[in-house]
Amino acid sequence: ENNHVGTDEWFKLNQSMNSENIVCVNLGLGTIMEAAHWVEYCNYKGGTYYSDLRAANGHKEPYNVKIWDLGNEVDGKPWELGHKNVEDYIEVAREAAKAMKAVDDNIELVGCGSSWYSQKGWDEWNRKVLTGLGDKIKYLSIHSYWESDSNYYGYMGSSARIFEDRINITAGQIKAVSATQEYKHPIYLSLDEWGAFGRNFMNILPIAQSFNSFIRHADVVKMTNFTLMTSLLSNDPKKGNYKSPLFYTFQLFSNNCLGKSVDTYVSCDSFDTDKYKGIPYLDVTTTYAKDNRTVFVNVVNRHKDKAITADILNAAGNFESKATIHNISSNDLQEPFSYDKKEQYVPVKQELNTKNNQLAVSFPAHSFTQIKLTLKK
Repeated sequence: ENNHVGTDEWFKLNQSMNSENIVCVNLGLGTIMEAAHWVEYCNYKGGTYYSDLRAANGHKEPYNVKIWDLGNEVDGKPWELGHKNVEDYIEVAREAAKAMKAVDDNIELVGCGSSWYSQKGWDEWNRKVLTGLGDKIKYLSIHSYWESDSNYYGYMGSSARIFEDRINITAGQIKAVSATQEYKHPIYLSLDEWGAFGRNFMNILPIAQSFNSFIRHADVVKMTNFTLMTSLLSNDPKKGNYKSPLFYTFQLFSNNCLGKSVDTYVSCDSFDTDKYKGIPYLDVTTTYAKDNRTVFVNVVNRHKDKAITADILNAAGNFESKATIHNISSNDLQEPFSYDKKEQYVPVKQELNTKNNQLAVSFPAHSFTQIKLTLKK
């Protein structure tokens, strides 16, 4: 790391992608003044050392970075340089929050939640941070990567439940501590590191299920940051970049699932794993955009071998006659993605007719399907 990518270069990248800048200050080996100076460099209009340095570097106007993380994985004792116990973290984070907001009182702060899940009692870190820092923060951050499992149903089922449990437990803690501490402002959950590792189709369904978890918990999960952004485009060193199923899965969710999350009742067969019982084969979420009356239903069929046909019924309103379906699937779960097969990765599109305000759809084995429906005026 030769540090050739700094603050200004990173912001230029974000600007080119039309994405929002988020800065995480170093509360491990870094100092409180370094954190305050970084806010000064990014957000102060001028007339101070660091704001004038920003202008000298070619950016007279402030960046006005809104969201700032108070440290990264500070609970991670085995790997994090500058690890702190929770009491020490709360103390330094409170002082950093005061110093940073003294420079710009408009910033929003993110408390450092759990990332070290291999230790029992990981939830205690979150509870103590919420209690000791909750009056200073708008978000609590947790990191959650898809847990590996050599068994297919363990990977698709148990790992999904673990992912959900981390969100559910933390959301419950936010609700409980906010009530007992009588916080007057809401605290939301930020999963600012998440992802699943791999370069074959076994990686795709966990990504789709993660998106479904975020939609299902949209009342509390208000920010998620995909760690493996540079993997959205796959690369062949000799032939160039190409779009894999990962790109198309990410595209369908991020471009289409806007508006409101809608509670979705699912009735289907289920399976068991060593740790969890009664996991539905179909993992389903729904979103509704009122401005264009568009409904998107996202369905992951976790069954390894069988297609599942299901009826989609609407409890409020009437569907237009046509539904558009995009399906992402593969005959080989383990085959690595390749440039030569890039055309095969494009989602399969079809149109179906609704009948009596419902729609019957067959979901292929181990697949992700997104259905677009429109409500009548």
